[in-house]
Amino acid sequence: MGPWREHRDVAHLVLATENVSSAAAVDECVARLRRDGYTSVVTSPLTPSAAVPFLAAGFARRERLHLLAHPLDDVAVFDPERAAVRRAWRGDRPAVLEVDARAFSPSWQLGAAGLREALRATPSVRFRVGHHQRDPHPVAYAVTGRAGQQGYLQRLAVHPSARGRGFGRSLIEDGLRWARRGGARRCLVNTQEDNHGALALYEGCGFERLPSGLAVLGADL
Repeated sequence: MGPWREHRDVAHLVLATENVSSAAAVDECVARLRRDGYTSVVTSPLTPSAAVPFLAAGFARRERLHLLAHPLDDVAVFDPERAAVRRAWRGDRPAVLEVDARAFSPSWQLGAAGLREALRATPSVRFRVGHHQRDPHPVAYAVTGRAGQQGYLQRLAVHPSARGRGFGRSLIEDGLRWARRGGARRCLVNTQEDNHGALALYEGCGFERLPSGLAVLGADL
């Protein structure tokens, strides 16, 4: 538990496992958050089964998400000529956050704290930026994580002015190949139900929608 992105009065409740088994356990978390001075709380994306005790404790759905999986048994060959991809440097952080702010609505922007959280979320992480061939300034970025045999495309953002030029596909393919080389057997990604562009991109890269999606829940304290 901690602040949600740049909102110091909003708590972000992240489930490391799905073993919160009762509304009473959720109530204990809520009581602790109140004591810590938070006025509201949002959860990380939850599966339908993980959401049950939260809904029973009075949480409401804030957002529904598609959950997609890539089996990693057939990853397209990365084409460096389509869009240039390189390792993200520490000095890229302001440009990356600007890309993120332009790519997402305010409620979905990471901010500096959210980016740090994404980069620490898994034991292994790959942070890459996309740029034009003769200009190293980032116009897109991706954070891909790996934990054991599970990969995660944690964040992908492309500046509106650079869309349709292959940056998203190149970053996805780079991350998928990295995850497979590290021993991952599957890679997961989620996206908002109304983000039709992202959904088409992911499916075009070999992701398949899973029958059960995810939900972000929230509650006022």
